[in-house]
Amino acid sequence: MQNEATLTRGVKEFALGPKEFVGMMASLMAMNALAIDAMLPALGFISRDYGLSDPNARQWIVSAYLIGTGLGAVFYGPLSDRFGRRPVLLGAVGVYTMLSVLSIFSGTFGTLVGLRLAQGLAAGAFSVLVGSIVRDRYSGDAMAQLMSFVFIVFMGVPVIAPTLGSAVLAFAGWHMIFVLLALMGAGVGFWVYKRLPETLNPDNVIPIKASSIIEVWSKVITHRQALGYMFGSGIAFGALFGFINSAQQVFFEVFGAADIFPYAFAGVAGAMALASFFNSRIVMRFGARRVSHSALIAFIALSAIHLVVAQGGESLAAFLILHALTMSMCGFIGANFSSIAMEPFGHMAGAASSFQNSCRMLCAAGLGVVIGQSFDGTVIPLVTGFLLCGSAALMLLIWSEKGKLFTRPRHTRQVQL
Repeated sequence: MQNEATLTRGVKEFALGPKEFVGMMASLMAMNALAIDAMLPALGFISRDYGLSDPNARQWIVSAYLIGTGLGAVFYGPLSDRFGRRPVLLGAVGVYTMLSVLSIFSGTFGTLVGLRLAQGLAAGAFSVLVGSIVRDRYSGDAMAQLMSFVFIVFMGVPVIAPTLGSAVLAFAGWHMIFVLLALMGAGVGFWVYKRLPETLNPDNVIPIKASSIIEVWSKVITHRQALGYMFGSGIAFGALFGFINSAQQVFFEVFGAADIFPYAFAGVAGAMALASFFNSRIVMRFGARRVSHSALIAFIALSAIHLVVAQGGESLAAFLILHALTMSMCGFIGANFSSIAMEPFGHMAGAASSFQNSCRMLCAAGLGVVIGQSFDGTVIPLVTGFLLCGSAALMLLIWSEKGKLFTRPRHTRQVQL
């Protein structure tokens, strides 16, 4: 009841209720998850159909999209700060849908990768504008709580997306997965058009001027808290992207578990969704810092244990248990790190969210490529990547917080332009 009342106060000017608001925000972010995870069962078929000689080349279907989202994210904040969240969001959804249709007719692997990059450029708007829209209404732990609700719904997509992709492949070719993406884009776009009002406060409109944009970016870069949590999140999620890039090969080639791949992937994603649910329940009580710092330390410890086990040889069951536990910690990290990084930038949420998402995604996507391309027929490169990424993220947090972890500041000073 308390959570419902909190959300109701935050969206009382909206025609849509709090549950619909969360569902819409989650659906926008889920379009990214579906575009990535539904493709995973098809990567082997794509590699075969295009006659790829390098077994790791198939990963570029995922990597190109992730890199595109990072590159595209930097544009949408300034655009939405000038023209509003709603028109920019609708335009991005429209382009995403159109590129899904064009991908159906890709004749070469290079063309498909190029279309995926372009689709990612359009999809970069989703996480940026969701963050901006939520930040227009919330701040601090309340924002972290609402983002956790969004992540709960959003994380349901990776649970079912590989199964949806496999279902499509059972009856049609991999091209038809892009039909699924186009249908979702059209449906979510219509929902946003009909129900989402503009959330940008007219007082916070920022003209598109290079000097203004650079000034906002410089505020983010020079803000110790924002910089630490922005790149800390990017590094931690670099490990996650490394797993997504190589998941199909890990399950198909290392463990010979092609038949259960959708269910195994769903189990790992489900652990993250469950963690996001618990995060939404405890973050207001304990604070975003205490929860996320504890989760990151657990992430590192679990990665170290997993590396020791993997070096001695492990079964599929052992891999799934240890990996699901490690990945579940991301459910306590993602929304909290993002919220903490955005705390000081309420009145410049669009440009700040855009820049942060771009840096975060490019960092994560780049590390994901390195980890994924290191696949050598074993899980050792993947688990090592998890341990190194978690350790690097912790060092950034220690620097960001000046060595004082597990704090809960009562007030956050807002950065002024």
